[in-house]
Amino acid sequence: MDLSSFLNNCSKDCLFKSDVPEATKKQPCMLGIDEAGRGPVLGPMVYGIAYFPIDVKAKMEKQDFADSKSLTENKREEIFNRICAGKIDNFGWMTNVLSPVTISNSMFRRTKYNLNALSHDTAMGLIQNAIDEGVNVEEVYVDTVGPEAKYKDKLSARFPAIKFTVAQKADSKYSVVSAASICAKVIRDRIIANWRFLEDVKNPEDYGSGYPGDPKTKAFLQNNLDPVFGFPSFVRFSWSTANEILESKAIECEWEEIDNKPANNKNMNQFFDSKKQASFFKNRCLHRVTDLSKI
Repeated sequence: MDLSSFLNNCSKDCLFKSDVPEATKKQPCMLGIDEAGRGPVLGPMVYGIAYFPIDVKAKMEKQDFADSKSLTENKREEIFNRICAGKIDNFGWMTNVLSPVTISNSMFRRTKYNLNALSHDTAMGLIQNAIDEGVNVEEVYVDTVGPEAKYKDKLSARFPAIKFTVAQKADSKYSVVSAASICAKVIRDRIIANWRFLEDVKNPEDYGSGYPGDPKTKAFLQNNLDPVFGFPSFVRFSWSTANEILESKAIECEWEEIDNKPANNKNMNQFFDSKKQASFFKNRCLHRVTDLSKI
């Protein structure tokens, strides 16, 4: 599978998807959603969906789909290769690769936009993409992010015609979510294994698991900090692990706020009292109201 559209510029998000099986356009379908790479401080987070007609659910449950974390890497690859080769009929999938840059920029917004909100919006974006592609989505199964009831209400408000099931560990309960989990995990693992650093990085192949508690990951962060520009784009700046290193070792910057307030502030009432504005109101048949009971 060609991942160069992302690997050529790892700072931008990228969508990968299968062709849409004709059967999924005509028959009511179930769709599962799961992600890979939520916790690591390194690399992208990948959201995936899988979908197939509801009437082939029993058949799909015999395809060895399981929570990707419970499968070996070889088994995940074997299943995903079968999917890509079209050996599983009436099966479609799609993944959205969220770059570390996107994750950091989203979490550093002035207005609150945390990882849960980003996850929700990405999941809803994939559902919408599937619908736009012509998939007849009737049921959706989601591995929950945050409180189940609130997430379900949010999804139902956006897609009122779809029946949603939101549950913890949905990837181990529903085969369609397990399949989405496998697609997301394989895509992320392949991207990590073939990551193209734009920066001059020390020991680019020795960063461990990418999780904050991994000693190799911590060493990678310590060894690849630029005191002015921070970390390579492989790193999620918004993670506390990265932030702590930046605060202790990076050069501190002070941002001066420019005062854009006009020198002579005028009260709004002056506009209404000004004789120069009389024609403005007269031409628009507007007049002052002092007694609301007369309206």
